[in-house]
Amino acid sequence: MIRPVRFGFNEQTAESNAFQNQEAAALLKDVAQNQALREFDAMVEKLRSLGVDVIVVDDTPEPHTPDSIFPNNWISFHRDGTICLYPMQAENRRLERSMDLINGLEEGFLIDNIVDLTNHESEGKFLEGTGSMVLDRENRIAYACLSPRTSEEVLQDFADRMGYQIAAFRALDAHGKEIYHTNVVMSVGDRFAVVCLECIPDRNERELVRNTLEKSGKEVVPITLEQLNHFAGNMLQVVTHGGDSLLVMSAQAFRSLSNDQVSKLQLYAQLVPCELETIETNGGGSARCMMAEVFLPEK
Repeated sequence: MIRPVRFGFNEQTAESNAFQNQEAAALLKDVAQNQALREFDAMVEKLRSLGVDVIVVDDTPEPHTPDSIFPNNWISFHRDGTICLYPMQAENRRLERSMDLINGLEEGFLIDNIVDLTNHESEGKFLEGTGSMVLDRENRIAYACLSPRTSEEVLQDFADRMGYQIAAFRALDAHGKEIYHTNVVMSVGDRFAVVCLECIPDRNERELVRNTLEKSGKEVVPITLEQLNHFAGNMLQVVTHGGDSLLVMSAQAFRSLSNDQVSKLQLYAQLVPCELETIETNGGGSARCMMAEVFLPEK
């Protein structure tokens, strides 16, 4: 997780991210960094208190990277010692990529290979990590809603180089606009999946997603488009030192869930809501976006 230094509304990402609220963000402009920092620190403290190993890296004031709090878009870590680097649409988000961070991780983890997909930026084609893709790592399936930030060509490049099957689809919000990232549409856990099927307009693609999830042994827990707008799809399952399963989400997402949905999810994990209003309003991302899970082998 990246502790923010100059967090704020990113004009370069706002066009394709309908979750950024420019009007509300303007009211928070002078306090956004301090409030985001409090939300970030409280989330880290909560996760650590529950037994999660959280690696916190401090962002630097320069270069200015207002979205650095969302590291999962530029990097992912894999069990075979591979790191993937991803092409980003916004130029100021490309500045988040940090070899210092990678070198720091090498002190405790084995890094055998770096798959660098960033060359696609020169072609205007993007794939923003585990924002653009929701990975079922056990079954090696990459779910992806195609959008200006998720290129089918780069997705195929990732799949070929990492040995993944693709389940691609289109997803639209209530205004008919392409949803910018897959990880606001769905979350895949070890035995369950939270997914907004109603935002997938094509029936065949909708059934592809549902059937692929069910065939891979997941109980599908559907959410509504209204719940998606409250970041209910933006969850991440993590495991504590003691092997307990947690499902991390924002407080806004948790409050949007029905009693039945909560009951179903609690069969698989302890639900961990975190107050992230400032981060969600300004950044257009939520709890899952803030965590780049480390699967690298330990030394």
